[in-house]
Order: sequence, then structure tokens, then C-alpha cells
Amino acid sequence: MESLLPIIIQIVTGVIGGQAVGAAIKTAAMGQVTKLIAGGVGGLAGGQILGSLLGGAADPATAGALSDILGDVVGGAGGGAIVTAIVGAIMGAMKK
Repeated sequence: MESLLPIIIQIVTGVIGGQAVGAAIKTAAMGQVTKLIAGGVGGLAGGQILGSLLGGAADPATAGALSDILGDVVGGAGGGAIVTAIVGAIMGAMKK
């Protein structure tokens, strides 16, 4: 269960970040399902990337659960927002 919780946090915060970008970019020709999938995938990727970057720098003896969760949230939301924005831009360009 300990290895599953970060993945769930990354996907959920990725979906939230994707929804925020999807609402902010009105010109993107994206449906709700597309925003959910792009946000979830981006959240998982962003959380994994940020986790690997921070994991090497943090001392395991001093690393706390709160910093791990915060890294998952920030990486998930950022990754979800970035991937959703990229998918929205691509879909907008294809529509023209």
C-alpha cells in the first residue's frame, strides 16, 4: 500500500492540474475525457520525474513523509498541467 499511495496522489493531482489548465485555455479543443487522461498521465510522469530528482538529493534519514507527499502533489499537478497544455495545443493546431 505504501508504494500505491504516491501513484494515486500523483494521478489525482495531475487530473486537478489538467482540469485547471483546461479551464484556463478556452481555445483548446479538448473534451472532458481528454483532459482527464492527459492530466492523469502527466501527473504520473511529473510525479515520477520530480520524485527521482528529489530522491537523489534528499538524505533518507531526514526525509519525512510530508516532503514525499508534497513532492508527489507538486510533481503531479505540474506534470498534469504541462501535458494537458501540450495536448490542448496539439489538438487546437490539428483543428485548424
